[in-house]
Amino acid sequence: MTVASKAPREIRITNTMTGKKEIFVPHAPGKVSFYSCGPTVYGLIHIGNLRGGLVADLTFRYLKRAGYEVNYVRNYTDVDDKIIKKGREEGLAPEEVAKKYTIEAERDYAMAGMLEPTHKPSVTTHISEIIALIQRIIANGVAYVAPDGEVLFEINRFPGYGKLSHKQIDELVAGARVEISDKKR
Repeated sequence: MTVASKAPREIRITNTMTGKKEIFVPHAPGKVSFYSCGPTVYGLIHIGNLRGGLVADLTFRYLKRAGYEVNYVRNYTDVDDKIIKKGREEGLAPEEVAKKYTIEAERDYAMAGMLEPTHKPSVTTHISEIIALIQRIIANGVAYVAPDGEVLFEINRFPGYGKLSHKQIDELVAGARVEISDKKR
């Protein structure tokens, strides 16, 4: 005997680009996939990490309650200069630092009553895909390699930059969010 599944409830959500409330239509009927950036694990999570996690958790719960099949992915950035530095300070290998603080983050998320995401990948398990994506972005002319080897995104080469924030590139203030660097175009 098969049980007929109910169609998900209609959801109306504000489209950031248009500013209008619209009916949410997923790419695949009845299924939603979304990604939430998790913490870089070099220390205990802070209120910003928890806030982001809670918002994603509420979204996950809401979509499930509305009847959608949800694929929710929250990552852990487990390779970073801050992790290497913390390892030196604590006398641990970087991967030990990442593991230690991933466990702590998981405890904090559980203490906050958050549900487990569908998937919790780490950056180190996807390095080859990340490198391939960066290479494609460079090949498309939207990023470039600075003399020191750092890869930088060139916002002037990305036509959609600022669409969601409704900001024009010439309105942006250099150094307002990220330190000014002479290697940036």
